[in-house]
Amino acid sequence: MRAVIAEDSLLLRIGVVKVLEAAGFEVCAQVADAEGLLDAVEEHRPDIAVVDVRMPPGFTDEGVRAALVIRRQYPRTAVLLLSQYVEERYAADLLAANTSGVGYLLKQRVADVEEFAEAVRRVAAGGTALDPQVVAQLLVRRHSDPLDRLTPREREVLELMAGGRSNSGIAAELVVSESAVAKHINSIFTKLDLPKADADHRRVLAVLRFLGLASA
Repeated sequence: MRAVIAEDSLLLRIGVVKVLEAAGFEVCAQVADAEGLLDAVEEHRPDIAVVDVRMPPGFTDEGVRAALVIRRQYPRTAVLLLSQYVEERYAADLLAANTSGVGYLLKQRVADVEEFAEAVRRVAAGGTALDPQVVAQLLVRRHSDPLDRLTPREREVLELMAGGRSNSGIAAELVVSESAVAKHINSIFTKLDLPKADADHRRVLAVLRFLGLASA
């Protein structure tokens, strides 16, 4: 898989490049600002862009705005945002624009080389990867929310779904069988009053409901 890295911190940029190259990615460009990022994506059409949220010149939301442009103009390029702190509005903006091939992780996760590389692979393949702290801060609920119907185990399963885990990944994390995970997911669909549709579509709807990005 081919990647473009956009990060203004030279040391972190070098670190991300080395992690991805060791994981088998071809890093076709590494840049320090949003303008360079958009130029690199247009030239190389990578499988994924790993993007710092705040970059020159303003160090506000340049990376997020560039990511939204990429998702709109180059839908085959996945985007993984990196942030120093949890900025839930930016995560919500990205997820609201597209629910596949997106991720939002805190920069501290790069230190866990294997987990970070796996998250990049998952996003590049069309999945999602959300930092647990991001997920936690997106969970502001009303008392009447259908999510209140879920059992603690079902909420665990849904949280892992929101983090981009597959059924087998959830089973491994919770040390249960894949059939048990499938039963929990079907129960989640029922309790959230999700209409019958293909499994992937219902899965996306459930995650959006969980993150507060879709109405009940």
